[in-house]
Amino acid sequence: MFEKLKDAQRLLLEAELKPIQGDRFQPTGFADLGAATYQLADGTWMLLVESAQSVANRLEATIIGPDGNIIPELDGLSFIEAQLTGDSTTTTNSLVEAHRVNSPFIISDKSFKEKFAQKAEYAKSKPINWKKVAEALFCYDVNSLLHGAFLANLGDGRVKIARAVSGFIEARNVREAVSGGVKNNPLDPTGKLRAKGYDKDVYSNVPYQRVEYTAESVTAYFNLDLGLLRSYDLGSDAYDLMVGLALFKIRRFLETGMRLRTACDLSVDGLAVTLPEDFSMPSADNLLELLKQRIHAVKEKFADPPVTRIETPVVFKKADTKADTAAQADEAPSEA
Repeated sequence: MFEKLKDAQRLLLEAELKPIQGDRFQPTGFADLGAATYQLADGTWMLLVESAQSVANRLEATIIGPDGNIIPELDGLSFIEAQLTGDSTTTTNSLVEAHRVNSPFIISDKSFKEKFAQKAEYAKSKPINWKKVAEALFCYDVNSLLHGAFLANLGDGRVKIARAVSGFIEARNVREAVSGGVKNNPLDPTGKLRAKGYDKDVYSNVPYQRVEYTAESVTAYFNLDLGLLRSYDLGSDAYDLMVGLALFKIRRFLETGMRLRTACDLSVDGLAVTLPEDFSMPSADNLLELLKQRIHAVKEKFADPPVTRIETPVVFKKADTKADTAAQADEAPSEA
């Protein structure tokens, strides 16, 4: 399936998108910035619709089921599950944790940390054997090799793996579409009528402005670093598994995950491989079939069982006395 990629260092994809209804769409917003608009050298106004960080999260989510675990079709892939005990009894795992293996709910487990370091042949003040690090990540959480890992909580924090698959969405030649609305209080527009003991400023009628955008074109870009995946030297089956998994995630995202926000519901109007030009993007069904075969072929490289389960004692941090007192005062009912 990937013969035409054997000499390629990158696999580049572009998907043309359009609003599923109308012409307007809402981009991602950034704190203290709002929408990320910028100009090209020729003066064309551009808009970042979805950042690389957001697309990474959305790609990861494509293989996670509603229970927070991996979808049944990909059973057998390696990841780590942490059962929290003590002040919380929930379960989390390296598929949903923001820093995957480096999550404090995972890497704080002394036994796991020692096993990981041993398999990675990692020690302070010694050169890093990146092949062994890749073997350890593949063993315990294969998705970390696709989406990157910064093990700041391991030893002296030198282990850092770049993303192999990345993406972003941008719009060209954009114009603002400004509108607005109002949040109505049907009981008392003045906001003087309040629930006893809840004196926050969330009452009354509140008018607001809304900024959406139109664009000449909206494009999703994806970059798969094939050279990086080959550099791990994990064998042809492991390489095929990682490439297939990355492409399967892209397919799933484009086919099922394009409702980015309430006012940003997009459809795919075409998908093209821009590099290498003679490669055709496989279907999701074909990729899934390949993944099932490769998961079986590389099972000896995964932990046994492939889901590493640990228990992590947790406690709720006690609030600072002064801050807690101030918070209580803020919550106290008004006597006015």
